[in-house]
Amino acid sequence: MVYQANATRYQTMEYRRCGHSGLKLPAISLGLWHNFGDETRVETSRQLLRHAFDLGMTHFDLANNYGPPPGSAESHFGRILKEDFLPYRDELIISSKAGYTMWTAPMATGDRAST
Repeated sequence: MVYQANATRYQTMEYRRCGHSGLKLPAISLGLWHNFGDETRVETSRQLLRHAFDLGMTHFDLANNYGPPPGSAESHFGRILKEDFLPYRDELIISSKAGYTMWTAPMATGDRAST
């Protein structure tokens, strides 16, 4: 079944302008630190994202070490974005962070102090 977003999703959420950019951010964002990794069913993550978006939440926060395991939250979010939210992509603000340790490798330390 194709996801159809709530038509009234922007009527109850409070939004604030981001500086002088004109970008409007919701008063609350959804961080995908836990409940979006391999240990959570994709359907559970999908339902949580759909419900948040239906309530007017348009900002989703990720990082390269979110999971568990690290990186899996970004992979799962990308899959759900492609399958459910592609028609709404222009309405979403997706933020991520990088530089955190994910695995042992020469370029994966995330140690910015040594650069």
